[in-house]
Amino acid sequence: MSEQLDAPIVIIGSGFAAYQLIKAIRRSDQRVKIQVFTADNGDDYNKPDLSHVVSKQQLASDLVRASGLEMAEQLNFELFANTFVDSIAPEQQQIMVAGKAYSYAKLVMATGGRAFVPPMSGNAVDRIVTLNSLQEYQAAEQELALAKRVLVIGGGLIGSELSMDLATAGKQVITVDPCEQLMANLLPEYIATELSKLMQQLGVHLALNTKVTRIDLSNDSSNNSGCLQVTLANGESFIVDTVISAAGLQANSLLAKQAGLMVNRGIVVDNQLQTSAMDVYALGDCAEIGGKVLAYLQPALVCANALAKTLLGHETAVVLPAMLVKVKTPHYPIQLAGQAVHQVNRWQLDIDSQGSCVQAFDTDERLQGFVVAGQHMSKAFGLLKHLGKPVA
Repeated sequence: MSEQLDAPIVIIGSGFAAYQLIKAIRRSDQRVKIQVFTADNGDDYNKPDLSHVVSKQQLASDLVRASGLEMAEQLNFELFANTFVDSIAPEQQQIMVAGKAYSYAKLVMATGGRAFVPPMSGNAVDRIVTLNSLQEYQAAEQELALAKRVLVIGGGLIGSELSMDLATAGKQVITVDPCEQLMANLLPEYIATELSKLMQQLGVHLALNTKVTRIDLSNDSSNNSGCLQVTLANGESFIVDTVISAAGLQANSLLAKQAGLMVNRGIVVDNQLQTSAMDVYALGDCAEIGGKVLAYLQPALVCANALAKTLLGHETAVVLPAMLVKVKTPHYPIQLAGQAVHQVNRWQLDIDSQGSCVQAFDTDERLQGFVVAGQHMSKAFGLLKHLGKPVA
């Protein structure tokens, strides 16, 4: 047991959540030992920037703010870069890496999420590109730079951002989504319709209420050999250079599941971010809090600050405030908070030539969500203060 008492805080993962946690720990304790095991280089970068790298003609290297080694030196932790954790043994308080056991006092799983690729058939399914990490973008950046025609699977938040960025960069873009509108779970119909109009003005072809069924190598002799033929469920077919899947995220929870931890949509945690195993915590895109996986930066930051206190011996529950989500569609800027689509009793629309504001109210006339767009963005913070409160 003495070995565990002297053991470090071990973090699996080196994304935004992991580094925010280490920064929070170091603000209070400069000496506690921390080890980070990560499957990549551990470089620090702003992941949301991946949504507009093409229009800015950026290389993956342009996004790196600090290398993994620089982060380890700045924040005083031991980095195990390009290292895969094979298993976790909660009862022994150890992780296994390449046959070697590493003990931990506390273990934090910050394994993030991976891009979801919907099931489909065809001989070129392996050509699908995902852009959920710096490494994925680096692998695809040359292909994306050369591509003239790009099909994006997914019309949600990330898919819409990517589609607008690609169109802004002069690409021919097709966006495919099974829902009847863009960002169906986040935007009321009016705002989604306005976004669709703008996308179409930019030249984006919207194929909604359908899905991709096949991706094959094109045998059209008039096209280059690297082209792809994409077939949709509605019968449409397109010849493109690249297919990107931006159809959502799945939590990287396999390690946790294999270790016997409770896993649902993500790794299930309590309000102190502890998993079903003692001294094992989960943070960021892999964690499920109150039945939800919150794949945004602000909740990850709030959770990291609370977890740092807990790991240092001051048990702290996570209290998530109402938070704004900014949609990075610069030709039609949008901010939203709460729930403005589902289980709404009534909507209140304020629309003029400058933009739109949609407020959603529940049966008790409390503001349960809102979406602001265009020049109405200035109303966002005022509305945020009234979220959950009855109309005056």
